Amino acid sequence: MNTLAIGFGPIGTWELVIILAIGLLLFGKRLPEVGKSLGKGIVEFKKGLKGVEEDIDRESSKPSTVARPPLTSGGVDARVSTAEQIEQPVQSESKHA
Repeated sequence: MNTLAIGFGPIGTWELVIILAIGLLLFGKRLPEVGKSLGKGIVEFKKGLKGVEEDIDRESSKPSTVARPPLTSGGVDARVSTAEQIEQPVQSESKHA
């Protein structure tokens, strides 16, 4: 029952050295360019992350203001449902009658 898939274990020291040597042979001339671009990418990512954190801090430090809707021309609060707005003029007309 000793199959190839079960035989794989953690990567040892020699396997890692061989993989790194092959990578160095394949990408040796371009490694400085890859390192520079990777470094620039990390710096840009950190700048973007810092900008987002500053925006969040700025927004959280502002006092929260809750805007109330304005009153309608009839003096009825805009938060009152339409049915209640219709009933109120009817009630006021019945008082005058």
